[in-house]
Amino acid sequence: MIATDQQRKLQASARYERYGKPLEVAHRGQYVAISPSGETVLAPSVLEVVEKASEAFGPGSFVFKLGAKAVWRWR
Repeated sequence: MIATDQQRKLQASARYERYGKPLEVAHRGQYVAISPSGETVLAPSVLEVVEKASEAFGPGSFVFKLGAKAVWRWR
């Protein structure tokens, strides 16, 4: 089943609130990838966080800039 855009937005928001928001104080401005199971990887750039997350837990994660309203997802 393919998730709709609205479902993906809700998933992304829920993951950020639970796993990303607590990282804002110490890592604001960095990028975080959050896996479906809640694992996180931090890096100073989008490219680096995607590379690290792909190696650590594969596709299906959301990428956020901590403290900003920006989100990406890769398959």
